[in-house]
Amino acid sequence: MDIKNNLILTLYTVIIGAIAGLIIWCFIRGMNLGIDFLWSYLPGLINFKYYTIVVCLIGGISIGLWKSKYGDSPQELEEVIKTVKKNNRYSYNNLFPSIVSSIFPLILGASIGPEAGLTGIIAGLCTWAGDKLKIFNNELEELAQIGITATLGTIFASPLFGFVEPIENEESTLPKTSKNILYFVAILSSFGIFIFLNRITHNHAGLHSIGTATLANLNYPGIILLIILGVALSYVFFISQKLSKAMFKSLENNYILKGAIGGLMLGIIGTLLPLTMFSGEKQIYLLLDNGMQIGLIILILTSLIKIVLTNVCIESGLKGGQFFPLIFSGTAMGYAMSVLLNMDPIISMTIVTTSFMASILRKPIAVVLLLMIIFPMNLIPLMLISAVAACLVKIPQFLEATPDAE
Repeated sequence: MDIKNNLILTLYTVIIGAIAGLIIWCFIRGMNLGIDFLWSYLPGLINFKYYTIVVCLIGGISIGLWKSKYGDSPQELEEVIKTVKKNNRYSYNNLFPSIVSSIFPLILGASIGPEAGLTGIIAGLCTWAGDKLKIFNNELEELAQIGITATLGTIFASPLFGFVEPIENEESTLPKTSKNILYFVAILSSFGIFIFLNRITHNHAGLHSIGTATLANLNYPGIILLIILGVALSYVFFISQKLSKAMFKSLENNYILKGAIGGLMLGIIGTLLPLTMFSGEKQIYLLLDNGMQIGLIILILTSLIKIVLTNVCIESGLKGGQFFPLIFSGTAMGYAMSVLLNMDPIISMTIVTTSFMASILRKPIAVVLLLMIIFPMNLIPLMLISAVAACLVKIPQFLEATPDAE
């Protein structure tokens, strides 16, 4: 391609990234407004003991009715990435139903994150843009992949994670330099718009650092125990995933019944353990301030049950991403263990969460790039050790066979 076409393609990439950032911001803003209305404003008007159970049950049934008419969306994040890698495109049919299916469970308080739905939506829009702009032929086939990297980099406030996560551990080589440039242009454009909109509206959406920690006087036996615990938590995830799939498989396309069961379970568990609801993004930052008041037993139960509830929500049709809730589960367990082992809570949360996520994703570099946004930079060496050590532990074959772990 000549210089002129390169510049035009770069300009299109900047525009696509900016639009992606705008969509992400609007989606998350709309989600937060919906959550505030349903869980702050209405409860102030309605003094009802079983509010959470009733709302979640009605919401689950409503989601089931919607899916009965418009289909089962969104796809899980791993499915979106695989589809784009295989076909260089993602379907943009029925985008509006997909948006509703993605945002409603989040407003309802399901234990899921926004990344799966948003990635599919933006990948579809990028494919649509590629179909409308044929002048660059093969280069425009990359737009869906560019949209994925921009979305992940923006949602998790980590441009490097957005680039590395879809390609780490893949057989294919890194994209050539010219493609790398386009990816980073889109990511930075998307992330820049997202941050700009947050600042002018005084919002604080997204992940940010939980504080600082010192590496002095490390408890090395405690660190080993925490890595083992993180791997053990991944077993809870895989086992509950298999059980949830088996539980809802018999219902097949009975979306209404699945939604009712998922909503009812969400409502009951959320009433007993409120921190198990929602993506967990905001709740992460409550732990350091209120962990001791919450209590050791409640923190451990919240961590374990949130892992199970995340899989239940996804399999029952209250679909979304797994990253945010699993990160919260790791931090909750890490804080609890810091009390038992008399360790710095930030160090404990870092080790448990890193080993837990790495054991699930099997992508140590991507995990560290993701979590370095939350945990202190001086803990990166410890995070790398924890992530690699967790990946060295083989997952039993009967668990490994479970597909679609993000």
